[in-house]
Amino acid sequence: MTQDSDILERITALVTEERALREQSEHRLTPEERERMRAVERSLDQCWDLLRQRRARDEYGQDPDDAEVRSTSQVEGYRQ
Repeated sequence: MTQDSDILERITALVTEERALREQSEHRLTPEERERMRAVERSLDQCWDLLRQRRARDEYGQDPDDAEVRSTSQVEGYRQ
């Protein structure tokens, strides 16, 4: 069972890592660091999506614990 606070803690950790990577010049990132940046961004998308699902389910009287992490391809395919 995931709580919103757990998701928010994960988001905070990922944002901290993302900022640390961004502080380095994009030109100086190694291929591994660039891949890690992409992985962090994908994870953030999934975390935000899960949090939105949980909050929507709660708002409409459904069990937030039924929300599931969606695939990165599905989450990244959403229109902004």
